[in-house]
Amino acid sequence: MTTSLHGPGTRRTTVSGNTSLGRLVSDTTADLQKLMRQEVALAKAEIRQEAMKAGKAAGLFGGAGFAGYMVMVIGSLTAIFALAHVVDIAWAALIITGIWAVAGAVMAALGRQRMRRVSPPHRTVETLKEDAQLMRRSASHAKAIAVEPISSEPAELVVPHTEHSRW
Repeated sequence: MTTSLHGPGTRRTTVSGNTSLGRLVSDTTADLQKLMRQEVALAKAEIRQEAMKAGKAAGLFGGAGFAGYMVMVIGSLTAIFALAHVVDIAWAALIITGIWAVAGAVMAALGRQRMRRVSPPHRTVETLKEDAQLMRRSASHAKAIAVEPISSEPAELVVPHTEHSRW
């Protein structure tokens, strides 16, 4: 078997007739491990980049929320001073406060009503229960295998025969 490097971090292996099956499996396993590490690294980099974008967007939403809050406060003060031309300023402040109290109560009632319609993730709960049962079965199966005596005869490797097989 000859191995040559092609580009950064890549390797090409050619198989000669005297390469052992163990060596081929070892090389394949190493290549798969390397591939998985590279895929995980790529996923981490993409997630990190997307998280930065999401963080910046969340910061902008927070700023927009604060600006909206300030508009409501200053708008309320403006309404109080405008209403003060008709009634005493104390009554004007009380009227605007009452309007905000009614708006808050309506929003709270609507939020409570919608929250009652929220249900737990039924499918996720079911799949978690199924996973737990599968794990219990796997654990009991593993214990049963561990109790079985180990045979002193070597295990037989079965390789399927195909027309293109070299082994």
